[in-house]
Amino acid sequence: IHSTYMYFAGSVGLTALSAVAVSRTPALMGLMMRGSWLAIGATFAAMIGAGMLVRSISYEHSPVPKHLAWMFHAGVMGAVIAPLTLLGGPLMMRAAWYTAGIVGGLSTVAMCAPSEKFLNMGGPLAVGFGVVFASSIGSMFLPPTSAFGAGLYSVAIYGGLVLFSMFLLYDTQKVIKRAETHPLYAVQKYDPINSCMGIYMDTLNIFMRLVMIP
Repeated sequence: IHSTYMYFAGSVGLTALSAVAVSRTPALMGLMMRGSWLAIGATFAAMIGAGMLVRSISYEHSPVPKHLAWMFHAGVMGAVIAPLTLLGGPLMMRAAWYTAGIVGGLSTVAMCAPSEKFLNMGGPLAVGFGVVFASSIGSMFLPPTSAFGAGLYSVAIYGGLVLFSMFLLYDTQKVIKRAETHPLYAVQKYDPINSCMGIYMDTLNIFMRLVMIP
């Protein structure tokens, strides 16, 4: 569990560095700011591809490619959140502190809660994710000034904030359960990088929504 959270902290640090680097490179910022379908599609493909690449490499047998893929994934996520830096440093810092508070509090709750209390939320969370994802896509096309557009935007932001907070409880308990029940002499060693991916993505989603809350 300790090594999982060390990698989680490393992911957050690398993402922050990547976001700052991209925000100071006009060409890359221009690419990330482009709202075309091609740019959005390429971004999604890069995020999903990088995530799948990290999970597919063995931590035990290919440690160097595994760490390179992990760093690449954090870099891609940093590029994705780089346009948010245009909202200003103070706002980003406030959101970062709020995120740290939420993640710290929820992680503590998940660790102290009775075993598997939150592990049964998989089904409802999947449904909630579908609703929030559809709202996020819908709010891209409908202006927030229209009543329906504003409603979708609220669901995407506030609903997403609640949803990913619940996901964090679920993923934290999953990490603890996996670490505790992983056999000591298993064929595959425990993989802290794969284990931290869920918590990391939840944290990033919470942060992005806190930045966007007016």
